[in-house]
Amino acid sequence: MHTRTRKIVISALIAALICVVTMTLKIPSPLFKGYLNLGDGIVLAAGWMLPPAFGFLAAGLGSALADLFSGYIVYAPATFAIKGLMALIASYAYKLLRKKTGGLSARILSGAASEIEMTLGYFVFEGFMYGFAPSLVNIPMNGVQGLAGLGMGVILMKMLVKGKIVSE
Repeated sequence: MHTRTRKIVISALIAALICVVTMTLKIPSPLFKGYLNLGDGIVLAAGWMLPPAFGFLAAGLGSALADLFSGYIVYAPATFAIKGLMALIASYAYKLLRKKTGGLSARILSGAASEIEMTLGYFVFEGFMYGFAPSLVNIPMNGVQGLAGLGMGVILMKMLVKGKIVSE
């Protein structure tokens, strides 16, 4: 299979996986008008495994589709940008840090930077929608989601590397 075609197919599969994981492994939060999900782990893995543009598209599309299918239509455009940027940050920061800190530390640090971007991204988006003071209430829940996603992403990559599916 042609290399570009292979990247497109793998990216599409990862986007579908992100959508499914986001929609199925979630904890509703009526208080916060949304839900916690474990899709961030796959979003980070997309950034670490795919070329930056492919990771951006897989993460953005998969996450935005989950919002569309789950009834959070108004969030879909912001989610596309926020989750796509998460993958970009994970990709570039991992490449920058891997030589200096090693693979695991680079994944943790790049993933943490990505999750901080996610938390701030949704705060800004919701700030324009609901007001910035009311949107402060979602920061802790997005932080919890970020920690869960980071843990899942690191564990997933450890398994993929150990299984020789991807390289360090």
